[in-house]
Formats: sequence, structure tokens, C-alpha cells
Amino acid sequence: MFSRQVFRTIRAATLHPTPFLRVETARNFTGAANDSRPPVYLHGLDGTYATALYTAAAKMSTLDLTAKAIVNLSSVFLKDTKLTKVLSTPRLTAEDKSAIVAELSKHTGTNVATVKNLLQTLAENNRLGHLQGVCEKFGELMSAKRGEIEMIITSAERLDNKTLSRLETAVSKSSYAGQGKKLKVTNKIDPEIIGGLIVAVGDRTIDLSVCARIAKINKVLTDRL
Repeated sequence: MFSRQVFRTIRAATLHPTPFLRVETARNFTGAANDSRPPVYLHGLDGTYATALYTAAAKMSTLDLTAKAIVNLSSVFLKDTKLTKVLSTPRLTAEDKSAIVAELSKHTGTNVATVKNLLQTLAENNRLGHLQGVCEKFGELMSAKRGEIEMIITSAERLDNKTLSRLETAVSKSSYAGQGKKLKVTNKIDPEIIGGLIVAVGDRTIDLSVCARIAKINKVLTDRL
């Protein structure tokens, strides 16, 4: 994961406030001027950065390499759930950000310029805390390009591969998955649901969580009292 030196500089920045570095201009990492429109339109800041990354990669014919690098970065967030909070620390110096970008670059597993430029742009604009969201949005763009449907399974604890495979098979045979569509399965962890599952396929959601059941029971009790 991150080296001790990186965490040391972050900790020092938190304990000893420094002026908040503001960079008003973003690095232009969109590449050549040919038309490479993304398959779907995404909203929000994360979506904007993800769309710019997709466009740049498409123009440079490095979509597959970029996608691989983004998947590798996403795995870093899965291993360290506190990473986004660390990256969102508002008092990081330029030196701190440079060290973080260098460390993140090591985890991409590739030397692709688009991802390097993305990390530098996020650092310059004090947006490193958005990196996880950008990775997720970029994944949505790649899924749309491949004709995949996003299937997000939220559980209180991480599910094993066998369970995920069984759920994927069950949903793929149901009306929730369109005919001929591939499912892209993601397991998100949320201890607040207590137990059970929340399965989201595209814009449809099946809430089988313990938290939802408790909420329903509470509503029934409240309505009757």
C-alpha cells in the first residue's frame, strides 16, 4: 500500500496547517482533436473527469491500457477504505501531492500517459479526494462501451467469489438483465445495512437488507400506535 513516508507527510500536513494551495487552471489531458465521444453522458464532477479521461484515451487509442490502470487503482481503494479520506485532506502541500501522485502511479501497473495526467490534474485542482468516484464513473463508461449492465451487490461484509457467481447467474437469467447483455458485478461493503443484500441492476434495485426489514417493521409499529 502507501509507503510510510507518504503517510508521514500527510500526517504532518494535518497537524501543521499550511496555506491551502489553489490551482485555478486544469491540465489539458484530452489529447488530439478527433471526435471520440463517450457512450453515455455522466453527471457531476466525477463524471466530468471520467468523461475527459475516456475521451483522451479514445483519441490516443489507449482505452484498454487506461481501463486496466483504472481497475488497478480501484483495487487500492478496496484494500484501504480510509484512502479517500486521506486524499481529501485539505492542507496537503505541493510536495505532499507530488509524493501521493507518484505512489498512486506505481499502483496503475502501466505507464499510460492519460492516467498520469489525470492524477496530476486532480492533484493540481485539489481533487484527489474524487479519484475513487472518477474510477467508478470511468468503469461505467467502459461497461456501456462493452454493452454491459452494472450489477452492484451491497453487503455488510465482503462476499466470496462463489456467492457472487451464484448471484450473477441468478440475475442474468431474470428479467432484470436485458437479453444479450453482460453483467459487470461489483461488491460494495456497507456495515450499516446490518445483514442481507441490496442488489442494484441498472436503474432497478432489490433491497433485501436487514436494515430495510427493520425500517418496515418500525413503520408498521409507528402506524399502528
